[in-house]
Amino acid sequence: MQRRPCAFCGGGSLPIAVFDWAGMARYNKLKRTLESGGRGVNAWCSISSSYVAEVIAHLGFDSVTIDLQHGVGDYATAFAMLQAISTGSAMPMVRVPWNDPALLMKLLDAGAMGVICPMINSAADARQFVGARRYPPLGYRSFGPNRAIQYAGVDYWRTANWEVLLLAMVETRQGVENLDEILAVEGLDGIYVGPGDLSLSYGTDPCMRPTDPVVVEAIARIQERTSASGLIPTIHTDGPATARERYAQGYRLVTLQSDVRYMVNGASAALAAMKSG
Repeated sequence: MQRRPCAFCGGGSLPIAVFDWAGMARYNKLKRTLESGGRGVNAWCSISSSYVAEVIAHLGFDSVTIDLQHGVGDYATAFAMLQAISTGSAMPMVRVPWNDPALLMKLLDAGAMGVICPMINSAADARQFVGARRYPPLGYRSFGPNRAIQYAGVDYWRTANWEVLLLAMVETRQGVENLDEILAVEGLDGIYVGPGDLSLSYGTDPCMRPTDPVVVEAIARIQERTSASGLIPTIHTDGPATARERYAQGYRLVTLQSDVRYMVNGASAALAAMKSG
């Protein structure tokens, strides 16, 4: 059997059959698209509902992220939501509440194919984040992919180290100052910008489309340095207009508004229409 080099085996090699994506039950389409220079649109679930997650997963988004940091869900509801998202073609992702290895590993075992981790401010933070999500020798993730093998196939453990998308949130002044060191951490796939916290860190009001020159420059710098490092720049936005601007700037994955915001917008518009008549 032919073999090809494998960056995850310390310079060794794996059989080419291991890389036969067509023979796998699942592969991370979003990650393939982003790594090849393409773009993606991410949906955001703050409501703790598998039904909401399922409906959103069938709308055509490239990925659906369950927000466990500022959303209202817990591990059990996230598990059910991951199952619901898996009924569609969108990649199931989570935003964890903190850089907690125990919860991170459980969510990966539950079938999350992408993880966004908040408040990565240093290379040490990034190494902890990557280590908990990669099997040895690249990390220290414990083996036990219970539901993940139902979603991604029985060979999930062979491919998880490069199929799972890892995005570190840089959303503070400290994170921006340490950006190059963070980008150098092996196993990280990209940077996810949180404009709200980034604005606060620079002393301005939280905003998804900042106009403060210092924050604007920081967002541009994150994109430039991330792209120059060969990693994927991604960002949260307040909707399509800002998202298109971020695409033009070089960001490749953009998150639109959350399920809560769309519900509020739709209900408010309908109520206003009724009252205006």
